[in-house]
Amino acid sequence: MAAWLQTAPGRYLLAWEQAQVDVAVADLFGFHALQLGMPELNGLQTNRMPHRWLAGVDPICHVQCDFEALPFDSASLDLVLLPHALELACDAHALLREVERVLRPEGRLIVFGLNPASLWGLRQNLGRLKRGGDPYLPRDGDFIGYWRLRDWLKLLSFEVEAARFGVYRPPLRTEAWLDRWQWTEAVGSRWWPVLGAVYFIQAVKRVHGMRMIGLAKNSRATAKKAAAVALNNHHKKE
Repeated sequence: MAAWLQTAPGRYLLAWEQAQVDVAVADLFGFHALQLGMPELNGLQTNRMPHRWLAGVDPICHVQCDFEALPFDSASLDLVLLPHALELACDAHALLREVERVLRPEGRLIVFGLNPASLWGLRQNLGRLKRGGDPYLPRDGDFIGYWRLRDWLKLLSFEVEAARFGVYRPPLRTEAWLDRWQWTEAVGSRWWPVLGAVYFIQAVKRVHGMRMIGLAKNSRATAKKAAAVALNNHHKKE
């Protein structure tokens, strides 16, 4: 993935993702944030949490670990960023379950993924089918469809807060040709938004049982106060 990100389409995709994540994380508050992989994306640069880590295998990473066994306590992180980590994981389900474990209730998850239902996805699949073919995107990893990922998130009690698609230019290899098709960005986002080459999902971890317990406690406390006020008023009348 690192080598591909140095190509013209890789830089194009990276620029779009950087713009999206800079806005998304700027107003997310807490204490601990973690980005898993893809150090080329400075995903936490606009976030103001005091503790921010980059995990991966590169020497520049703060934490070097197995993504499916993160060295963090359960419910200890406020934000986790997955820039294409699910696509490159040996077991995407296991990785997502591990992220759910380390996120605290109401913690945020941000995912970037390549969209198989796009021109880039079609070009990649055609390149793989041909003998000696030349795939457009990195050979490693598997596409995870947008709606498929939303189903996975729902099963783990994540609620999607925001989602969008981007990168609508055709799968061209040179910067000059990509620039000529810049007009497709505005047209694509308006007329065929779900066909962008990459998607962005922001979700929040919901723990409904804990929220219900809190509401129940508040209800009992309110009832006790109301009863006490009624009793005091009764004594005053007497």
